[in-house]
Amino acid sequence: MNREKAWIWFKGGLKGGSWEGGFIASKSEEGGYIIEKSDFVKCRLPDWRVKLEEPTDINHPPEIPENALWKYQ
Repeated sequence: MNREKAWIWFKGGLKGGSWEGGFIASKSEEGGYIIEKSDFVKCRLPDWRVKLEEPTDINHPPEIPENALWKYQ
């Protein structure tokens, strides 16, 4: 499994959301990415919430699929 630096999209309520850096992501065999950070619970997220390159605008949202899952169980 390749571990890569990653930025994760978080909902921001009234502020609209932003990309947060400092995560390590590994592609999951079940789909999506396993993300890790020392002050965050390790979990598996869908591809659309993960960027492996630094976003040019941290407030520009990804294309969010209709009825999107935000986190896998």
